[in-house]
Amino acid sequence: MLSERMRKAMNEQVNAELYSSYLYVSMSMYFESIDMRGAANWMMEQAKEELIHARKLMDYVNERGGRVWLDAIEKPPQEWESILDVFQAALAHEEKVSSLINGLVTLAREENDHMTDNFLQWFVAEQVEEEASAAEVVRKIKLVGDSGGGMFMIDKELEQRGSVSASQSEGEE
Repeated sequence: MLSERMRKAMNEQVNAELYSSYLYVSMSMYFESIDMRGAANWMMEQAKEELIHARKLMDYVNERGGRVWLDAIEKPPQEWESILDVFQAALAHEEKVSSLINGLVTLAREENDHMTDNFLQWFVAEQVEEEASAAEVVRKIKLVGDSGGGMFMIDKELEQRGSVSASQSEGEE
């Protein structure tokens, strides 16, 4: 059974993951509005992944005898200065989420909750991938600068990001 402190912290993380999804949908819609359909696709796939993360957390809380309480989701930004600004914001957000996950691991260890610590290691590894993915796009955008042709190529590449698979939703890599 989860301690009350751990249950509360896990519920806060559920809300953070739901906000993450909401943020990426907003970013996707921004990209749709400026005809960057590849970037819109990349962000929508990111939004789907965040919902999977939230569901994994909710399932875990329930399996451990806790109760999931959902809070209001904060309104995400709607406008950005540039394509680069959006991806830099996405990277900064993933770094923030990594910090939140690290805080959960610290709490699990303080509570001697080895099961939760073990469960959270999937999220620790996932955050390495999340940060690397966003950082790669930021680097590519910086590389091409204001080149329309370069941005066109990046957008086409981002369009190739496929849908989240069923195995990922089950927690497999």
